[in-house]
Amino acid sequence: MAKRDYYEILGVKRGSNADELKSAYRKLAMKHHPDRNPDDEKAEQKFREVSEAYQVLSDDEKRTAYDQFGHAAFEGGGGPGSSAGFDFHSTFADVFDDLFGDFMGRGRGGRTGGHRGADLRYNLSITLEEAFQGKQAKVRVPTSVACDACRGTGSNGGAQPSLCSTCRGGGKVRAQQGFFTIERTCPACHGAGRVVTDPCTECGGSGRLQKEKVLSVRIPAGVEDGTRIRLAGEGEAGLRGAPPGDLYIFLSIKSHRLFQRDGANIYCRVPIPMATAALGGTIEVPTLGGTRTRVTIPAGTQSNHQFRLKGKGMPLMRGSRHGDMQIQVNVETPVNLTKKQKELLDEFRQAGSAKTSPESEGFFTKVKEFWEDLKD
Repeated sequence: MAKRDYYEILGVKRGSNADELKSAYRKLAMKHHPDRNPDDEKAEQKFREVSEAYQVLSDDEKRTAYDQFGHAAFEGGGGPGSSAGFDFHSTFADVFDDLFGDFMGRGRGGRTGGHRGADLRYNLSITLEEAFQGKQAKVRVPTSVACDACRGTGSNGGAQPSLCSTCRGGGKVRAQQGFFTIERTCPACHGAGRVVTDPCTECGGSGRLQKEKVLSVRIPAGVEDGTRIRLAGEGEAGLRGAPPGDLYIFLSIKSHRLFQRDGANIYCRVPIPMATAALGGTIEVPTLGGTRTRVTIPAGTQSNHQFRLKGKGMPLMRGSRHGDMQIQVNVETPVNLTKKQKELLDEFRQAGSAKTSPESEGFFTKVKEFWEDLKD
């Protein structure tokens, strides 16, 4: 029986590129995989057929020979078209890598010889003034750094570690059980793909040492509580020359004795004398920028009234604008009065009317009406 065309088996055109071949192959391999069709002998045969087609067309040299001579290119030479030359189990291992290699974060032969360093976290507390102005902070981070004696390789004199003879640099070993291929971390190199035969006397072969690093961190103006700043490559050194991790600075802003923050706005509660609230006047309030601002208090100002100072709040990180500052006044009842002050206040009370205290007069009028309704 004549063999089917490899392009026809994969359902692609002759000019298809590598990505198109791989995409078609993945779909068909998943569809006809024997584990998904345990009672279908035809599925196993189709899976073999698809795998054989992809093995040839994914190899540039084999594909060129196939395009010129067809299946005859491999007849009698132990090539993919012969029963002696096509290794189903080997191809199944390739299927496993192609289907799941990207998902597992690796590719065949993609190891770097070590493990990436761990990411580190550093908690930095700053004042509200520092968040307003921004600053250049220095932090001391205990971490591991690349060993200078072996230049991070873990071998004496900086020599590169040897290729692991057990996994041949792959970091994984496979065991075949029927249709299943069991893959596990290589026990000889612990997944690194390389082994140190002559360990560095300074770091013991790890390629890194414990050390405290002093780093400069720029805190931008306007940062909020909980802001995270990433310093790429400033984390823990990788094992035996592998890439380092990152350092994450987590900011917390200390509470302030005068101001409260809500996003880009600043709030300040200011007590004012009763006379100022009644007669009007001016008060002087501080700002986070270190300046002073005058606020005019109109006559008859009540407690909790807010005055908005536009542009006196926190700077916005993305842009040149600022939030606002809200001044909330609290009318203070006088205490520790002298005899003369008490007499004057009593005289003021005697001369008072509904016009001078409209809110209280209105409230007690409603209370009186409430009591009268209860009697009815």
